[in-house]
Amino acid sequence: MHRRVVAAAAARTRTTSSSSSSSPLAASVVARRWTPGRPAQRATLATRASATSEAPALNASGETNKALAWKAAIDFKFVRDNAELVQKNATTRKVDVDVQEIIAKYEALNALNFKCDELRERRNANAKSMKGKMDKEVRDGLIAEGKAIKDELAALEGDLAGLESELQTMAQRLPNLTHPDVPIGSEENTVTRATVGEQRAFTFPVQNHVDVGEKLGMFDFETGSKVSGSRFVYLTGVGAMLELALINWAFAKVLSKGFKPMMVPDMVRSSVVEKCGFQPRAENTQVYSIENSDLCMAGTAELLLGGVYMDEVVEESQLPIKMAAFSHCFRTEAGAAGAQTRGMYRLHQFSKVEMFVVATPEQSDALHEELIGIETEMFAELGFHFKVLDMPTEDLGAPAYRKFDVEAWMPALERYGEISSASNCTDYQARRLNIKYRPNAVDGKKQPLMHCHTLNATACAIPRMIVTILENFQQEDGSVVVPEPLRPYLGGMDVLRPEEGK
Repeated sequence: MHRRVVAAAAARTRTTSSSSSSSPLAASVVARRWTPGRPAQRATLATRASATSEAPALNASGETNKALAWKAAIDFKFVRDNAELVQKNATTRKVDVDVQEIIAKYEALNALNFKCDELRERRNANAKSMKGKMDKEVRDGLIAEGKAIKDELAALEGDLAGLESELQTMAQRLPNLTHPDVPIGSEENTVTRATVGEQRAFTFPVQNHVDVGEKLGMFDFETGSKVSGSRFVYLTGVGAMLELALINWAFAKVLSKGFKPMMVPDMVRSSVVEKCGFQPRAENTQVYSIENSDLCMAGTAELLLGGVYMDEVVEESQLPIKMAAFSHCFRTEAGAAGAQTRGMYRLHQFSKVEMFVVATPEQSDALHEELIGIETEMFAELGFHFKVLDMPTEDLGAPAYRKFDVEAWMPALERYGEISSASNCTDYQARRLNIKYRPNAVDGKKQPLMHCHTLNATACAIPRMIVTILENFQQEDGSVVVPEPLRPYLGGMDVLRPEEGK
């Protein structure tokens, strides 16, 4: 059992300087698009999450400023001192943000903070001057002066809260810096890291996974549509069995790699979604939000696993911490269209086994390679033909430092389709979720707290796996050969056969 130093200790250490971080850039940023494994980032805008809400403040005009539910302690000094770098990175990532405007607001905030500090000093001096005996006229004058200072300070503090809110809103749109080896540009600039297996040469017309599955009695899209709406499905018969087999096989694999298994909730607080780099209430969001509630339907177990150590401190000796969770995933699939939306390829609800790691900065690069290695091993064992891709800057979600995708060959679609990904989040999420570790003592002296690095990877996204299996291992008689590693989880079944009359 990992020893945790929970929220109370974390609160005491929250004032630790951001300079103890391993990286300079960790902004709180909105994800553009939510596909499996969309988070991650190394060099980051020193962000520290504060879980405490603030009371609304009045500005100088007497208007109420909207309180921030939580703050990202962005390293604005780094932004100011590296404005050209930060702007170029945002432009490369196709993020519309004006770094100079952010710097101007930051400088204005500093000036206002200085003015407020001066007024606080005057207020304290005024309070001290009223100690002891004095003439009533003198005391009345000091009281009047104190009240004037108090009123002026209250108005400026309202302006300060409003300005800070504006600055946070603007700066949280900054993407994180990008790994130097990430290819620049759009999807056509993707770099293939590895190709595994070969395309199967069929001697008969290839059927799409929907036609194959319906003959096997695996799918009931009609009932799914009737009961829940479009892009929902009932898995029936061997379809239900195949999903369970894939889940159990994936869990057995990640357990053998040292991951702790978990079953997590299907709902998550919207603040946790935001801290992981997604925007739950934006236009065309992929997130389902619960009306009149702070809850969202989780689009990935990454959110729930990321929240396990939120506002906590762990010892360096505990790291890396490896977790794996089965969960249902819910996505609006806003804007999705085309042939790949038919059948199982793109659903509003699906099942997935997700890996998540909390690590030190020194461990994260090697762990990223380890995660993509696990995925490669798993899909090769199943006999898939696939590519491992290093995704380019324009395909990275805003939190991403580097992301590897796995795309398997889907013969009926005549294209490769994403079945998995692995992302190194570095300290981007950890800074916002406030996940820290205490480095080992040096010469008997305690070291300052550091933000952890987090990584995530998809072990098994069930619908895409089913699509790949049905299309690649179908036979001319409509049957499907079961990949050998899955057979023990299907009671030894080696072939899925069509139902009679289909």
